[in-house]
Amino acid sequence: MMLDVLLFAAGLVLLVLGANVLVRGASNLALSFGISPLVVGLTVVAFGTSAPEIAVSVGAALDGVTDIAIGNVVGSNIFNVLFVLGVSALITPLVVNLQLIRQEVPIMIGASVLLLLLSLDGQLSWSDGGILVVLMVAYTAFLIVQSRTQVKAEQADYEQEIQPAVSGSWDSKLPVQLGLIAVGLLLLVLGSEWLVSSAVVFAKAMGVSDVVIALTIVSAGTSMPEVATSIAAALKGERDIAVGNVVGSCTFNVFACLGISSLVAIPAGLAVAPSLLAFDMWVMLAVAFACLPIFLTGREIARWEGAVFLAYYAAYVVYLILDAQGHDALELYSSTMLSFVVPITVITLVVSLLNRRPAITDSKT
Repeated sequence: MMLDVLLFAAGLVLLVLGANVLVRGASNLALSFGISPLVVGLTVVAFGTSAPEIAVSVGAALDGVTDIAIGNVVGSNIFNVLFVLGVSALITPLVVNLQLIRQEVPIMIGASVLLLLLSLDGQLSWSDGGILVVLMVAYTAFLIVQSRTQVKAEQADYEQEIQPAVSGSWDSKLPVQLGLIAVGLLLLVLGSEWLVSSAVVFAKAMGVSDVVIALTIVSAGTSMPEVATSIAAALKGERDIAVGNVVGSCTFNVFACLGISSLVAIPAGLAVAPSLLAFDMWVMLAVAFACLPIFLTGREIARWEGAVFLAYYAAYVVYLILDAQGHDALELYSSTMLSFVVPITVITLVVSLLNRRPAITDSKT
């Protein structure tokens, strides 16, 4: 078991390092081809922070462990919103960019709804994966076209975030950039293999399903790039980046991770566990919808709202543990959450929404 723990930790380290190296190499390569820094930030970097989830889900799909492939994405999206935004908001209240409210959050909600609809038949087929991949390409193309209307000031902001790592001519940089991409991909593949194999061992040793391990340990581990990025952005005062990173990653997780995983899981596709379809996907959908009223309350995520997010994530994990153990307290716990905690939270959010401060129209805030 100790060897499996070390293997899991090593796999997690490789995933984080691989994602960072891949983002650096791909960003520099994109800039070398004349792609604007803004587009690189919205596409390559967003895709890069989802790279661990993609690597783990695709690896699990190839190994036939479909519960981990799907549970990883569902758990990561729940973790990103409730935990990552919760911790970031506790550090500093997070200002929400108006574009996120009008565009990115609705797209994230739409991706979550689509995933639920595609899963109703109990599987994500090859054709379902094709739909998700096409939407991923369309979403990326939409961001590229939209970026052409962005002001130069915003492009300068992204240029400061993504600086070419190597000086010199384009020809001299190309081998280095391609090398970084190759190394990043290699680390991701190796790290995902170690992480998935050790996670399966954990599930068997603890007597719980692969789904529970994927929804908790694996999803939290593959979300480390989002954790690091959002917390660092919050500490630097770049609060819009902290929020945008989470929302964008959730969208890419559904489109890219599950789309590619479904395509490689030939011929049967990904079987959706009944427990995911009955509970966890609905939690993911509810979390996505919860962003709208919270983001609209003064167009910021207050510290108390961040605390609510963290409390709900803790409650979700407790539920998974009680359910996995078949604990006698599960029924009382569930009824308490549904009868008291959830309604009180909804009422509080509605009151806050009705009494919200006038929205600022400047798109940069």
